[in-house]
Amino acid sequence: MANVQGIRVYREIGATPPPVASEEHAPIVIVGAGPVGLAMALDLGRRGQPVVLVTRFDFIAHASKAICFSKRSLDILDRLGVGDAALDKGVMWNVGKVFWGDNPEPVYQFDMLPVKGQKRPGFINIQQYYIEEYLYEALVTLPNVDIRWGHTLQAMTPRNDGVALRIETADGDYDLHAGWLLACDGSRSTVRDLLGLDFEGRVFEDNFLIADIRMKREMESERRFWFDPPFNPGKSALMHRQPDDVWRLDFQLGWDIDRKAAIQPENVEPYVRAMLGDDVEFEREWYSVYTFQCRRMARFVHGRTIFVGDSAHLVSPFGARGCNGGFADVDNLGWKLDLVLRGAAGEDLIESYNDEAIETADENILNSTRSTDFLTPKSTASRALRDAVLELAADHPFARPFVNSGRLSTAVSYARSALSTPDHDDWEGGIAPGQPVTDAPLNGGWLLEALGGDFALVANDWTGPVPDGVRTIAVDGVAAARLGLPEGAACLVRPDQYVAARWKTPRAEDVEMALTRAKGGAACLH
Repeated sequence: MANVQGIRVYREIGATPPPVASEEHAPIVIVGAGPVGLAMALDLGRRGQPVVLVTRFDFIAHASKAICFSKRSLDILDRLGVGDAALDKGVMWNVGKVFWGDNPEPVYQFDMLPVKGQKRPGFINIQQYYIEEYLYEALVTLPNVDIRWGHTLQAMTPRNDGVALRIETADGDYDLHAGWLLACDGSRSTVRDLLGLDFEGRVFEDNFLIADIRMKREMESERRFWFDPPFNPGKSALMHRQPDDVWRLDFQLGWDIDRKAAIQPENVEPYVRAMLGDDVEFEREWYSVYTFQCRRMARFVHGRTIFVGDSAHLVSPFGARGCNGGFADVDNLGWKLDLVLRGAAGEDLIESYNDEAIETADENILNSTRSTDFLTPKSTASRALRDAVLELAADHPFARPFVNSGRLSTAVSYARSALSTPDHDDWEGGIAPGQPVTDAPLNGGWLLEALGGDFALVANDWTGPVPDGVRTIAVDGVAAARLGLPEGAACLVRPDQYVAARWKTPRAEDVEMALTRAKGGAACLH
């Protein structure tokens, strides 16, 4: 087993032998087999693209990483064929509660699925290694995806037609030429280091303890957050339920601490017992300390090398924007790279991934930074403001939206996307260009299921001609209402289920032009 280095193993897979040829060419090479790398490989593999995925590990790690997966991520996992497995195992929740001080009643609670009648819940909690396993099981059924476990990227040279890679294995090294290199290798990205690139942003001066424990306890499946609780005075705490009787407890510790000492059982146990009671029986699952970071690269696309997920951007864990943001990158990039490789779009389309993924990262970083500043006020004035908001929130609805215990991940709209056709009609409500489609019941199934992963024209009683490669989906009732489509109207939806254009009275030439623009053609018709 390669490169274990004290990491616990959830599922041992074993090293893949190096290829027979000492030099190879692959249209797509993905580095990193975390959830983002596996999802990226599955997206492209299901589209029929040949993919080589290399990872220095030869196992799926058992570690306390992402646990909260948003509805948008569940919709993406559905499209990748693993949504049911995730939901069957995960703990479903829609409600979050915020507590302050020793008041046993919440000062504020929120619903992560305000629009009901959708296939998936607002969130599920599930350990990251389960998601990785489901993605892996789906990948091994695809003959066009080659996963190489225990293969470590050692060197790379960008070229006009791709990237030359040197790969190391325990049984010998080899050269691999990638037409496109997708860096999904996390916050300590080897690809980023080899290119001499870095993050820009903030590191927050505070530390937080993760205590994942295993215990039997009857409690509602909801997110619970405390400001200044009696069991962690002057700081904050968080509780989430996971599958297998595992609970995520999170305690703010402060800045000047001994990080190694903080995760020793004798130092963690008092926090757990103070929160849950002296008589609680529990077992240690995982203890760790982390520091907030909100950072990103200046660009995510560097020639034929593309950064995806944590290799490109980092946010604090509060708000569950890390892995969910990485899945958003996968959803954005997969269909675009597929079109480019098929010759159905020019390489300029990849630049729209850079723009839209940066827009997503910036919104996530903005919300994460605001959450962190609210959670950890660094001045008397900011603490007084925070406490005033919490006090008002208990009795005054206007103050509740200002309570920020970690704005939770939601799908980001691409307000400035060059791929969107601006509205020419007057609209009230509905889904505007650049916004994701809201799910709705449709013909005994669901709207997002019907959309799939291709271009679609969603129409309310309109039957005009559509371009090749675009499916027509008829809607009425709830689905038409959520899209804001009156009778005779239609909207063009991208393969990532974002609206590209909409018309109250569509014309075939309008649809054709909007499709060309959504594929990045004709300089996006500027």
